[in-house]
Amino acid sequence: MSSEVVVVGSANADLVVQVQRRPSGGETLLGGDLQLLPGGKGANQAAAAGRCGADVAFVGCVGADANGGYLREQLAAAGVDTSMLGSADRPTGTAIIFLTPDGENSIVVSPGANHAFDLDAAERSSAAWADARVVVLSLEIPHESAFRVAARADAAGVRVILNAAPSTRLDAEVLSVCDPLIVNEHEALEVLGVGEDDPDAADYPRLAQRLRASGARSVIVTLGADGAIVADADGLEQVPAYRVQAVDTTGAGDAFVGAVASELAAGSRLLDAVRFATAVSAVSVQRVGAQSSYADRAEIEAFVASAR
Repeated sequence: MSSEVVVVGSANADLVVQVQRRPSGGETLLGGDLQLLPGGKGANQAAAAGRCGADVAFVGCVGADANGGYLREQLAAAGVDTSMLGSADRPTGTAIIFLTPDGENSIVVSPGANHAFDLDAAERSSAAWADARVVVLSLEIPHESAFRVAARADAAGVRVILNAAPSTRLDAEVLSVCDPLIVNEHEALEVLGVGEDDPDAADYPRLAQRLRASGARSVIVTLGADGAIVADADGLEQVPAYRVQAVDTTGAGDAFVGAVASELAAGSRLLDAVRFATAVSAVSVQRVGAQSSYADRAEIEAFVASAR
C-alpha cells in the first residue's frame, strides 16, 4: 500500500554560508561558519508535506556516503517513508548556498546521485505511488524520468503536481497531466517558451491563463511576497502572502509545494490548499535552512490564527 502523497525528486546536502554580499568574479570573501542542512527540492517537498501531517513517501536516489545517510535520517524525522529511496555509486547531491542578510540566496547545485534516477528507476517507482492520491515531481532529476512518472501516474488515475523547477520548456503532452503546474513568474515564461520582452511578461494572471490554455489542468504562479495566482476550472484568483520579515528564503517554494500536496491529498480545494501553503512558506522564511525551517501543522495553524 503506497502513501497518500508520493514525492519523486531530488535530495541534496545543503552547504550554507552566510555572506554580507555575493562575491564578484575572481573575488574571495570571508563568510560565516559552514552549515550542513538537509535539502533538495524533492526531499524538501516531502519533508514539508510530512510536517503538515500528510502520509508521505519519498522516491529518489542518494549516494552510499555520510551525506546520504544524513538525508535519510532527516526525512525520517519529518515523518517521511524512505523505503523507496535508492542508493547510487555517485556522491549524494550537494547544493552550495550563499545567504545574504536580506534573506536572499545564490545556489549552485551538483546533482550527483540525483541524476542516477533513470528511466528504469522511474518505472520501478510505481510500487510507491500506485495507490497514492497525489504524486509530486520537480526537475532536479533527469527530465525524461520525471515526465515518465507523470505520464504513468496520470494514466493510473493519480493526481500529478509538477513543480517545473529548474524551469524548462514543456510540451502540451506534459502540461496536460499537471493538476496543478506550479511555477514562479520567471519559470512561467520559460515553460511557455517566451522571454522578458513578451507583452504578458509582467501580467501574471495572464501568464497563468496562457499556461492553462497551453494544456495544464490547473496552474499556480507563485510571486514571493506578493502571494500566488491560482487558475483552474473555477476561475482565476490571487492569494495574498503573509507579511513577515524574511531571514532565509531557501526552500520556501518547496514548503509551499509540499503543503499544497498535503492539502490536496486530504481533499481540499486547490484555492484552499494555496491559502494554507502561503502560511507554511511564510513561517519557513523566518528561519534559516530549508527542511530545518519547516513547522508542524499545529504551529502553522497558530500562526494563521495570530495573523487574523
